[in-house]
Amino acid sequence: MVCLGNICRSPLAHGILESKLSNDHFFVDSAGTASYHIGEKPDHRSITVAKSKGIDISKQKARQFIEADFDRFDIIYAMDKSNYDNILSLAQNEEDKRKVRLILNENPSITNKAVPDPYWGNMSDFEYVFEILDETCEIIAKKLLI
Repeated sequence: MVCLGNICRSPLAHGILESKLSNDHFFVDSAGTASYHIGEKPDHRSITVAKSKGIDISKQKARQFIEADFDRFDIIYAMDKSNYDNILSLAQNEEDKRKVRLILNENPSITNKAVPDPYWGNMSDFEYVFEILDETCEIIAKKLLI
């Protein structure tokens, strides 16, 4: 799960998908394409929204996406086109590129395929991001469990 700073969208996606999959069979992580918040906890609003839904993301720490992540992960979900392009710029080959996907492309009921960045918004923006990521992660989990 990758967004810009790894404190709002990707920590939510990370926590949501992780809550839907077995830790015995899947490893979910998140990162940012920028280095703004390395080592920081998720935004307090992301933590609050997730907690209200029974998901604890407070132990996550922001990190930057690196080339080695292509070797560590089978699927890399970007939250929007800008981060998608930033991830692709680090790809070493076609195999790396095939791993990168826009997360909302997994959800046919959503027409705008960019997860909006709630950072400059209010709690309702964070709640909306949670809702669309939860719906989409449910679809992803079902695909992975088949």
